Amino acid sequence: MHEDSIKAPCVLASLSAGAISGALAKTTIAPLDRTKINFQVSRTRRYSFKAALKFIRATYQTEGFLALYRGNSATLARVVPYAAFQFAAHERFKYLLSVDHGQKTPGKRYIAGSLAGLFATSLTYPLDTAKARLSISKKSEYSGLVDVIMKSYRAEGPFALYRGIWPTLAGVVPYAGSSFYTFETLKLLYKEEYKESPSAPFLMMFGATAGLIGQSCSYPLDIVRRRMQTGKVPGGLGVLALLSHIAREEGIRSLYKGLSMNWLKGPISVGVSFTIYHFTFPYLSSFTQSY
Repeated sequence: MHEDSIKAPCVLASLSAGAISGALAKTTIAPLDRTKINFQVSRTRRYSFKAALKFIRATYQTEGFLALYRGNSATLARVVPYAAFQFAAHERFKYLLSVDHGQKTPGKRYIAGSLAGLFATSLTYPLDTAKARLSISKKSEYSGLVDVIMKSYRAEGPFALYRGIWPTLAGVVPYAGSSFYTFETLKLLYKEEYKESPSAPFLMMFGATAGLIGQSCSYPLDIVRRRMQTGKVPGGLGVLALLSHIAREEGIRSLYKGLSMNWLKGPISVGVSFTIYHFTFPYLSSFTQSY
């Protein structure tokens, strides 16, 4: 009974801290996220950092500042539960696997992150698809997230918003595993060296490094996921066939289209998310346990 009374507030705290950190992190990089998706799903538009800046400028000039955040409400609708579930699951998997309890367990550290990513992705995937479709749409196509869901269901059936889930699940294993593993490992190394917890600037740097490694490990599968989600798949190809098709028809570089944008937005997003969570989770844990 005593063990359960301690665990329950921690789950509530991790859910809340995860939701807060995810929302703030994604809002920070929303314009960059929309730009990346537009290049990912295009078969003809060649990506470069200069072209990405041109897209942002053109969007601002033709549609206004808020157009840069088009799809962000859908992003938050997905990211808030996703981040909440991911961080809460990570805390629970660390506990169940006895990660770094008494001794270093780097393998379990990686597995805990991967399982957390798989759990959160499986629960929130339809919202991610709806967000991707809204991000590349015109104002005349969809009025908002609910409109995307309803029109997709009527036109393509109940599984329309699950397109691309297999490359997503395959990609989330190296992404979440590498991200959590890198961040937790760097924190441990810092504590061993300096005998204290890292400050916010160091946490941001650790999170940025984690995001950079995680994004780079899983990026080609992210390209496939976006193509499947938005219906830009020739002949209903599967994951491996689509990877081969893109490489053959558009060049291997197309599998990494927009990666430099991810190297900018990914580290920022993960750094902000992990840093905010690091500080809010202990605070919310102590707060919830006092009531």
